[in-house]
Amino acid sequence: MRLVDDPVRRPMKIFGITGKKNSGKTTLMERLVAEMGARGYSVSTIKHTHHSVDIDQAGKDSHRHRVAGAQQVLLSCHSRWAIMTEVRDEPEPSLDELVSQLAPVDLLFVEGYKRDAHAKIETHRHETGQDLIATDDPTIMAVASNTGALDIDRPILDLNDTTQIAEFILGQIGYFDEELPRASSGGL
Repeated sequence: MRLVDDPVRRPMKIFGITGKKNSGKTTLMERLVAEMGARGYSVSTIKHTHHSVDIDQAGKDSHRHRVAGAQQVLLSCHSRWAIMTEVRDEPEPSLDELVSQLAPVDLLFVEGYKRDAHAKIETHRHETGQDLIATDDPTIMAVASNTGALDIDRPILDLNDTTQIAEFILGQIGYFDEELPRASSGGL
């Protein structure tokens, strides 16, 4: 994994998973990450939430550094590292700004950011009774649902068929049309 900015790195392929509350977004993301990883692709994710979250623990050294006013705190151990950046009085960073902070991978899945311009699949579960976002959003390329009885002009995929959805995404981002250079190979 590269930890430095690389001005010649290729752009990551980005594909979004969106949908309304309790539609299966996170479950599908989890399955897709596992599926793409099993196929040999390197994958990262970005998850947007409207709630204020804190991955730090009150009283821990990193939390104390942040509360004291540090703009960024990097926490490292033998199995992982995480960097926390305080936005404070600045506007929330855009998706593009966040993507630029990530190490290069073959595929970046984005959950949320439903109003951004990247291609997406909408998750839909019939039992929620919620309307589709796709009817008014041309960035949604398909709907993954547990019912085929939807009035929509886009493909309807089986929400429970991870292979079908993965193949649809790979086709959309062009990975069936070319040999994929692996981000982990160092040949970027």
